[in-house]
Amino acid sequence: MKPPTISVLMPVYNGDRYLTEAIESILAQTFTDFEFLIIDDGSTDRSLQILRRYAAQDDRIRLISRENRGLIATLNQMLELAQGEFLARMDADDIAMGDRFSAQVAFLRQQPDCVCVGGAYVLIDAQSRPVLHLAMPEANSEIQQAILSGRTIINHPCAMIRRQSLKAIGGYDAAMVAVEDLDMLLRLGEVGQLANLKQTVLKYRFHRQSISAKRSEFQHQMAQEACRRAWQRRGVTGQFSAEMPWYRPGRDRPSRQSFFHRYGWWAFNSGLRGTAASSALRAIAVQPVNLESWKLLFCALIKPVLSPHSS
Repeated sequence: MKPPTISVLMPVYNGDRYLTEAIESILAQTFTDFEFLIIDDGSTDRSLQILRRYAAQDDRIRLISRENRGLIATLNQMLELAQGEFLARMDADDIAMGDRFSAQVAFLRQQPDCVCVGGAYVLIDAQSRPVLHLAMPEANSEIQQAILSGRTIINHPCAMIRRQSLKAIGGYDAAMVAVEDLDMLLRLGEVGQLANLKQTVLKYRFHRQSISAKRSEFQHQMAQEACRRAWQRRGVTGQFSAEMPWYRPGRDRPSRQSFFHRYGWWAFNSGLRGTAASSALRAIAVQPVNLESWKLLFCALIKPVLSPHSS
């Protein structure tokens, strides 16, 4: 049997809340020549029940269920199982745009020196409402510069990768916990070019409830280590300039206030009044004397905003 063009890699761990949307966005792709590899990594919720139902309906799904081994081990297992020329990463809580695969395959066919392509994406909230559109740098030179400074400029679940290229670099490094995507991009960038499409390829779900200051600090340290390794391999003098991720604020009050403030304004500008007001109240609770947070709350409750969305 001829191998599929694409192998979709989707690890799942307790993702039942959004799993249906994620799966259906893959099955509805306009480009249909793919296998859908899913490993349930020891979920304790309803994920496996949902996955089994879809696997029984579509023979492109290859489902494995086993004990929990963690994300990196799961990704490497799927890499070994994959048969496609290209690998499409997918997370269990995101939504792929319908023409994502067709656009990325066409690009990689036209650009044989490119080993990985991502794209623009839309940040969505827990109710799948758009909060912000994020365009990404498209040129290899700009992307390489960004990742060498510690910024993961190709969003992992947006990525389509040449399978042989990922195998050639040894897959995902188990030592690079929390930054396996940045480390992978740094190593891929040493064997080929990287790119992002101008078009939107994914709706990326952001969970405010997953904020962890402790994890943020660890991730920041690991990103520096990944960059140091890359500088040494490439024989360059690099400079780590990535800031702490905005979506994982530090333990200090100003950092947490800044996070809720930024997210609130994005929500307000997308017409999500309830989300904006909730964010403002959280920011005020952290730093009651910050007038900007009170301004956000006032705008969310009173000021009109022109938008097709509502909370």
